Amino acid sequence: MKNWKIACLTILACAAAGAGLGAAAVYGGWYDVSATSSHTIAVHGLLDTAQTHSVRRRAADIKVPELDDPGRIRNGSALFRTHCVQCHGAPGIPPEPYALGLNPAPAALVATARERPAGDVFWIIRQGVRMTGMPAWQYRLSDAEIWDVVAFMRILPTLSARDYRQQAGAAEMAASTEPRRSAPDLRVGDAAAGRDALQQYLCATCHVIPGVAGATHHVGPSLAGIASRPYIAGMLPNTPANMQRWLRQPGSVKPGSAMPDLGLTEQDARDIAAFLGTLRSAD
Repeated sequence: MKNWKIACLTILACAAAGAGLGAAAVYGGWYDVSATSSHTIAVHGLLDTAQTHSVRRRAADIKVPELDDPGRIRNGSALFRTHCVQCHGAPGIPPEPYALGLNPAPAALVATARERPAGDVFWIIRQGVRMTGMPAWQYRLSDAEIWDVVAFMRILPTLSARDYRQQAGAAEMAASTEPRRSAPDLRVGDAAAGRDALQQYLCATCHVIPGVAGATHHVGPSLAGIASRPYIAGMLPNTPANMQRWLRQPGSVKPGSAMPDLGLTEQDARDIAAFLGTLRSAD
């Protein structure tokens, strides 16, 4: 019994010492947050392993559609040039200058396409990867478009620099003639989806939102209790339909407003309005 107590006290003492050292590193400013200092090799390896297994677990049940369709690959090539090459580069194409300073560095997608299953790649594009600069594209691209990008990435390892340029030219010509896909069917607003969506549209960088982590310095009013306010922006009756209109077209509702048009889809506006409708207390 005595040895057991000693062991427990030793563990508690080590934990307390570790917590103290961690607090000293944080509050003493010892931890270097600069992007010019990379993780150690051990930490980088640990994070990479954690990401691989996390994605693999969450993507395990994804059903992979047919990815060999030439039209899908052409559209994926156009989307890749519009949204991906700026950070990741391509055969013969370097990343843009701002991407060269990202830490951790964006992955070379030729290797990603060669090594990762299609379901994993789809999940990463759709959900993003926290604290890497990789955004969640589900709020900018449809699932069908994300699968198009995956389809193109599957052939990316086979392309030389010249092949890539030719593929890009062919995709650009085809994109000008192919019909646009119809928008997905709309559903009623989902408050839980809205909470996730407003984080992706950076609402918390300007507003205090109860229960949502964000910037500590805000330029807009707190959204606490917004569902109980009679008006939106001081002029629109506070109804779900008007909230959706305000979220999508703030400049047309109140010309000169500092609230930007963030390009919300109609569904995302419905979801965010549903979440804001739950914020009835100003506490």
